[in-house]
Amino acid sequence: MRNTPRMPRGQRGRSSRAIATGIAAILSAGLLAACSSDDGGEEAGDSGGNGGDSGEQITLTVGVFGQFGLEEAGLYDEYMELNPHIKIEQTSTQRSEDYWPALLTKLPTGSGLMDIQAVEVANIYEASNDLAQYFVDYRDYEDVDLSHFVEWKVAQATNNDSGKVVGLGTDIGPMGICYRKDLFEEAGLPTDREEVGALWAGDWSAYVETGKEWQAATSSDAKWVDAGAGMFQAIVNSFSERFYNADGEVVYEDSEGVATAWDTTMEAVEADLTAKHDLFSEEWNQGMANGDFATLSCPAWMLGYIQDKSGDEGKGQWDFAAAPQAANWGGSFLAVTEASKNKEEAVKLANWLTAPEQQAKLFTERGSYPSSAVAQEDPAVAAATHEYFSDAPIGELFKAAAEGIPTLITGPRDQIIEQGLSNGILVAEREGADPETAWADAVKDINNQLEE
Repeated sequence: MRNTPRMPRGQRGRSSRAIATGIAAILSAGLLAACSSDDGGEEAGDSGGNGGDSGEQITLTVGVFGQFGLEEAGLYDEYMELNPHIKIEQTSTQRSEDYWPALLTKLPTGSGLMDIQAVEVANIYEASNDLAQYFVDYRDYEDVDLSHFVEWKVAQATNNDSGKVVGLGTDIGPMGICYRKDLFEEAGLPTDREEVGALWAGDWSAYVETGKEWQAATSSDAKWVDAGAGMFQAIVNSFSERFYNADGEVVYEDSEGVATAWDTTMEAVEADLTAKHDLFSEEWNQGMANGDFATLSCPAWMLGYIQDKSGDEGKGQWDFAAAPQAANWGGSFLAVTEASKNKEEAVKLANWLTAPEQQAKLFTERGSYPSSAVAQEDPAVAAATHEYFSDAPIGELFKAAAEGIPTLITGPRDQIIEQGLSNGILVAEREGADPETAWADAVKDINNQLEE
């Protein structure tokens, strides 16, 4: 369904063009809304104090995106109770693709930065390689324990040349499918999570076929899936090689993973199975509450997001089943900026927030699956159920999903490629562009940005 691919391009040299690329990403994606992380936030250098040795009050600032979960799970409050001299202020930007380009413009000057900045997995290669000089090396702090994390999570945040570690993992994103039991029942589909997972086990094409059956049987105005972009993300992340190969070359135009994800998603789009939502938009949020769609691809961190947006009326209507194939979507890191005048205290906070005990709490409160191997074995995690999601045994389900996750090859411009392909899918959904035209336009836009 895609145009004949061109020969793969070599990876462009890593340089200061990362900053220009970030700015171009804002313009090309039309992401000109003001970022909340820019407005009213304290500069890292304005936090006050000298690392806590004097005992004076210190304000630590944290910049995150979306419903990150640390504040919602009460972790900041707990830390401030344990450390009365610390005050934590968080600034959140709704969308990661707004947050990251804005951060890129601040890093060279050090102005407007938070003491701790969250980094999404799509940007961690760039942070740990092209931009490593702007973040502290956690290896320099003896109290930081890297041994409890899963190895590949630490490797993602490690500089390829120096070994510098710039990020501590908060979570990983093993995948499932969240579904509305009421919409399944109304269309005559099973609602038991094991039976639901069996409908599409091992095959995303079977997921699409199930959607066609559901849509033919339902009397509701809902659609089978929330957004083509979310479905694409779930499928492409079940392949180790997506946008770059192991040699660091850009290969998305010839990638089996991208081709499979694009073609399968476009089959759903052409069958009118998607609700045509833009991920993380207000309409997408409202769609969760209104029952606009029967299913969505659901990494662990999505559980807390759905609960927030669906509210009390959605409790017990949502459930969770295994995805067609194992994949990882998302998972973030906490990085301490070199511009911070409270680096010692900021490192202590980042280390505490990502310690096994706090990762276990974040999972039980929000559903964010730990990047800590120790936390994964905690009984509070392994035996966890989620009351909102019909008491689904999420500890057991996510452990099984995590075991099959491939080790993803990441690259410095992953987010540009991801966003460009997602934009192409959204154009096909909303404007009726055929898959070949949508693909060609997306490739042109992506490659223009990669060349800047």
